[in-house]
Amino acid sequence: MTRPIAVVTGASSGIGRATARKLASEGFEVVCAARRADRIEALATEIDGRAVTCDVTKADDVAALAAAAGGEVAVLVANAGGAIGTETVADANLDEWRTMYDTNVLGVAACIQALLPALIAGRGAIITVGSVAGMVAYEGGAGYCGVKAAAHMLMMSLRLELVEQPVRVCEIDPGLVASDEFSLVRFRGDADKAAKVYAGVRNPLTQEDVADCIAFAATCPEHVNIDQLVVRPRAQAAAHKLIREDA
Repeated sequence: MTRPIAVVTGASSGIGRATARKLASEGFEVVCAARRADRIEALATEIDGRAVTCDVTKADDVAALAAAAGGEVAVLVANAGGAIGTETVADANLDEWRTMYDTNVLGVAACIQALLPALIAGRGAIITVGSVAGMVAYEGGAGYCGVKAAAHMLMMSLRLELVEQPVRVCEIDPGLVASDEFSLVRFRGDADKAAKVYAGVRNPLTQEDVADCIAFAATCPEHVNIDQLVVRPRAQAAAHKLIREDA
């Protein structure tokens, strides 16, 4: 039997890698897309999928990804993104803000544009990985909060625009996730600062927890649309309410 095609961007680490593994276990043939070719090739071998080297900010790479995915796609998980820095607005590096916008917003839009005909043909689902940061602002978060808020509005508009098409438009918004690279990238490789994000938090979300939510949205019946799923660890009641055992 031919397996339905799922495309996962940002599949070389973190939530993207966990999602590729989870969707493969659900019977999808997963096209693993990311910039780091060695990582996605190893992952594709592990899950019997396919690897496509792709930087979502480059038009040629995105076009090649769409061509590799083929004429029918059941799921697009637009996961590639991330945060850089925690500076205030007054001190922000605007080039880093542009990089975040290019990846988290324009990269998502580019992948949706390129794969939309195949998603319509496959009666598929578009799933973005957002963040609770797109819902509530915090000090030092203007850049990242801004791009995730923009991505949320992109999905709300898209859902209205595609309502007559057989495509579901879903958004997963995690809270605190103990990711292997997210905070490390945000703090520009400073492992001590990255570790402090999770210090004292009992059972933050895992990458696999978020992958389970994505797989749930992807495998719902065709008439069921998960508009927005907010998922947090129990220790995080809100953006400003996070319980640390050593606090």
